Amino acid sequence: MTDLTLRGTWLTPDRGRDLLVVGPSLGTGVVALWDTCAQVVAGRGDVDVLGWDLPGHGHGAPVDEPFTVEDLAAAVVQLAGSVRPGQAFAYAGVSVGGVVGLALATGSAPVTAVSVICSDARVGTPEGWHERADLVRRAGTPVMVSGSVQRWFAPGFVEREPAVTTGLLTTLQHADKNSYARVCEALAAADLRPGLAGIDVPVLVIAGRHDAVCTPEAGEALAAAVPGAQLVVVEDAAHLAPAESPTEVGEVLADWLHGIPQQGRTSSQTHAAGMRVRREVLSDAHVDRAEARKSALTHEFQDLITRYAWGEIWTRPGLDRRMRSAITLTALIAHGHWGELEMHVRAARRNGLSREEIAEVLLQSAIYLGVPAANHAFGIAQQVLDEEPQE
Repeated sequence: MTDLTLRGTWLTPDRGRDLLVVGPSLGTGVVALWDTCAQVVAGRGDVDVLGWDLPGHGHGAPVDEPFTVEDLAAAVVQLAGSVRPGQAFAYAGVSVGGVVGLALATGSAPVTAVSVICSDARVGTPEGWHERADLVRRAGTPVMVSGSVQRWFAPGFVEREPAVTTGLLTTLQHADKNSYARVCEALAAADLRPGLAGIDVPVLVIAGRHDAVCTPEAGEALAAAVPGAQLVVVEDAAHLAPAESPTEVGEVLADWLHGIPQQGRTSSQTHAAGMRVRREVLSDAHVDRAEARKSALTHEFQDLITRYAWGEIWTRPGLDRRMRSAITLTALIAHGHWGELEMHVRAARRNGLSREEIAEVLLQSAIYLGVPAANHAFGIAQQVLDEEPQE
């Protein structure tokens, strides 16, 4: 076993939310491959996205000693633990990154879910990978550019997205040849098929319709071999689906993650996640005042609120915070919780709702909850908004 250290890159801001780690394909850099797709995933769900680069690729330090996909998986666990100590994480990887995902799923890694994209439990043949490793050691990675254009992209993509294409191929051209060869040798030795039937975490297989390396048929067979796995075929993609169809892949990932219960959190981790969100939504000053007022009588109730409301619900990826604020305002008006409404009008502004949008929520409530209730809500909202500095 080789002890690897991977370089992580935040593809979305680190806001202390649930973690999605994403991995690259051979010859690519994680930023060029995942950047746009990561924004889509994070925008639809309450997750932070962290990418990692292969040795000698992108930001990855060169390595010229043998390693396995299991070594890469162990390094991914170490990387995730460095940013979310003791917390489980979701994972998605492309090609060799997907093989690493299967190594995580078949091992004892603290993963809540794994998406295997344009990949398989056994990719290519040992002979083919050793031949490629020998070629790259002799001629360098630029020799792979022409063939990669044919394998990586669906028809018409290169002409339609020249900037994305250039970014991906530039990483390949400048990748360290010895590190590239070592990844080839790791793939030559990798066969995750024996462990597929024992996988007990949710798995999503994403295949590109035009992928000649890991075909849709191979994706279907992989999904059939993993208990409960789901399969999605992306029509306008070949081998690099997150770069070729970033919106579709991002939406598929976000919706899939939304349907998976949050697993692997201890009570203290849930409380910590809830406290982060509570402070972001309500403000540090508000939470500090609430914490200072805790007593022997109320401290367990305050802990319940932080864990249950903020740690379990407000951290879920299915709705963004703007939507949650709109729903919360309506519910508070419905039950006449006027003190809470005042607090959540402020929270709605912190979550990005405009004055006009808040007014629309209150108008909607007049129809379904009654004019007197809406009238009172407008009065409270006006007081809160009048306190804001004039622009």
